[in-house]
Amino acid sequence: MAEKLYRIGEAADLLDLKTYVLRFWESEFPQLQPVRTAKGQRLYSEETIALLRRIRYLLHEKGMTIDGARRVLMEGENPPAEPAAEAAPRRDPDFTRRMEQELRQLRRMLLEE
Repeated sequence: MAEKLYRIGEAADLLDLKTYVLRFWESEFPQLQPVRTAKGQRLYSEETIALLRRIRYLLHEKGMTIDGARRVLMEGENPPAEPAAEAAPRRDPDFTRRMEQELRQLRRMLLEE
């Protein structure tokens, strides 16, 4: 059975990221080299998706810089696995405040339409 390949939009949806983030990360992490079609369309394998998840974890969850995450990946260090979905969520007041602001902004945008 052939390996499942994901187009950039599908990969971005799976990872809850924007497509431009995936393209930017390709320029920052040499390990990221999606397959390209004859027309240049990016196709991401399951292995590449796993690498993208690891990068997202290092940058978003661990708060590392791109240089730090790149170093971790190049050195082959294994950071702790992503927290289990059933684990209790962290209480981050800054995150909560930002989310509330975004929700208010979305509500205003919807009411304007």
